[in-house]
Amino acid sequence: MSIAIKNVTKVYDDQRALDAVSFEINTGEIVGFLGPNGAGKSTMMKIITGFIPPTEGEIFVNEVNVNDQPELVKQNIGYLPEHNPLYLDMYVRESLEFVAGIYKVENRNQRVKEIIEQTGLGVEQHKKLGALSKGYRQRVGLAQALIHNPDVLILDEPTSGLDPNQIVEIRNLISEVGRAKTVMLSTHIMQEVEAICDRVIIINKGKLVANDSAEQITSQSTEKYQTVQVEFNLDIQESDLVKIDGVVKAKNLSNKKWLLQARPEDDIRPRIFNFAVKKGCQVLSMQKLEKSLEDVFQELTR
Repeated sequence: MSIAIKNVTKVYDDQRALDAVSFEINTGEIVGFLGPNGAGKSTMMKIITGFIPPTEGEIFVNEVNVNDQPELVKQNIGYLPEHNPLYLDMYVRESLEFVAGIYKVENRNQRVKEIIEQTGLGVEQHKKLGALSKGYRQRVGLAQALIHNPDVLILDEPTSGLDPNQIVEIRNLISEVGRAKTVMLSTHIMQEVEAICDRVIIINKGKLVANDSAEQITSQSTEKYQTVQVEFNLDIQESDLVKIDGVVKAKNLSNKKWLLQARPEDDIRPRIFNFAVKKGCQVLSMQKLEKSLEDVFQELTR
């Protein structure tokens, strides 16, 4: 077991940032750690990495108690905080050598060379950090987190502020690294979680509200209904659409396109075709929409 969280509570004055949270992350898992702003995600990550202590509870990393042996735990963790702290006047290679020295990495020059290649920093290695794009700065942050070859990676919003191309690059890098390490990843990008995470943990107002695979979480949604998006070739009235058997709500999206919400008992698509035939119009397109992780996230944290 790489990470074990047992009844962790964190209180700031009269604010309970975390409230008796417990979960485990197995060796080799990539886990998405989700929650709205202020839910307690960054607080939990700082507690796991030993930056701040919990008010109550215990944290184990590779079976080592963070409260009892914080320095030993830090040797086994690579941490990229939300606001990536870099010495902007340092050069890329220089900064990695500096961090490798702090961790007392053996064969330092060789390890720096390996991590530059692994994180794709070769073309930028002779630049100052202040001259790098946001994407390359994030790569440097990841490289610093990986330089001592830790068993566990804690990544807090690693793709925040990046453009779509940079997001894909960092996501691919995390996926590659995650093959051999345990990764705990905080993000607001649900597609990112669905693309690379084995499991999802969601917290809201300091409490754990979900802990399962993305597929299981979406299938266990409390709001049970089916949603169908349909486009007709003619203008249709909402009052007519809600008369289709099973339809409980109709929402106009644009011109002749509608979103129909129905009871989950049976498929309403054949009834929509029959409705179109009776109205003398055509169905140009129709799609049954599956509930997404983003939909369920909103349900759980509303």
